[in-house]
Amino acid sequence: MLGSALRGALEARGVQFLQLVRRAPVAEGQLQWDPSSGQPFADPAVLEGTSAAIHLPGASLGGRRWTRDYQREMTASRVDSTRRLAAALASLRTPPRSFLAASAIGFYGDRGDEVLQETSSPGTGFLADLCRQWEAAAEPAISAGIRVVHLRFGVVLGPGGGALAQMLPPFRIGLGAKLGDGRQWMSWVAQEDVIAAILFLLSHPEIAGPVNVAAPNPVTNADFTRALGRRLRRPAFLTIPRAALQLMFGAMANEALLASARVQPAKLLDAGFQFGSPDVETALKRALRAS
Repeated sequence: MLGSALRGALEARGVQFLQLVRRAPVAEGQLQWDPSSGQPFADPAVLEGTSAAIHLPGASLGGRRWTRDYQREMTASRVDSTRRLAAALASLRTPPRSFLAASAIGFYGDRGDEVLQETSSPGTGFLADLCRQWEAAAEPAISAGIRVVHLRFGVVLGPGGGALAQMLPPFRIGLGAKLGDGRQWMSWVAQEDVIAAILFLLSHPEIAGPVNVAAPNPVTNADFTRALGRRLRRPAFLTIPRAALQLMFGAMANEALLASARVQPAKLLDAGFQFGSPDVETALKRALRAS
C-alpha cells in the first residue's frame, strides 16, 4: 500500500527511481532482487549513483495468527531484508546519502498512558524485540557513513488496504466494536501524511535515527471505534471482551490489538513538518472518500 503510494508521489514530482521487485521486472525502472538470498542482487553495481534508498518491507502483522512459524516469517521479512539491503548499499563505491528504513511504534511495547517520543526506552514482548532487531539490521549502512532514518510507523489509515481495510467489513454492517475496555491508545497516521513525511525526511539531511511517523493526536480505541462508526453512519456500540480476543488471536491480541502506545512525532514537529490530517476524523473522511 505504501510502496504504491510513494511510487505515485515520486512519479508526480518527476523523480527518477528504481523499484525493487521480487518477480521478473515487467516495466522500465524495476530491478529484481531476492531479499532471502545472501546475494540479493545479481549485480549490486546497478545501485551506483542513487542518492537515497527507502525500504518498506514486512509480512502483515495482522494477516495471520502469530504462530511460531509466522513469527519467524515476520522477522525474516523485516530483519533479513533490511540487513541485506543495508549491506548491499554499504558495498557500493559511492553509497547513497540516505537510507530510510521502515520500523514501527511496536518498538515501545504496551505503555498505558505514557507519552512516548523518539527518546523513550524500548518496550518488551515479541513485537518490541522484532522492532529492535529490525532497526539494528541497518547497522551496515550506518557504518558506511549513510544517514539512516528508522521510520516508526503508527497504524496507517489509507484507502485500498492496510488496517482500515480489515476493519471496514464488520463496521459497515453495524458490528463495529471496541476492543477490550477500549482505553488503550491507538497511534495512527494518514497514508498521505506518511508519504509527505518520507519526502520531507529525504530533504532534511540533519534528521537521523528513529522518527515517529504518527499523527500528533492519538486516540483511544473506544474513541476510534466511535469515530469510524460516525463516519460510516453505522452503530458501533459493541465490545469484544479481552478474553475473546486472546482466544481468537493469541499473542497478536495482547501486542497489537490491546497494547497501548500514546506516541508523539516529536522530531517531525520540531523540524516544522505539518500534518495534513492531524485528527482522526479528517483522516477517516479522506481515506473512506478515496476507497
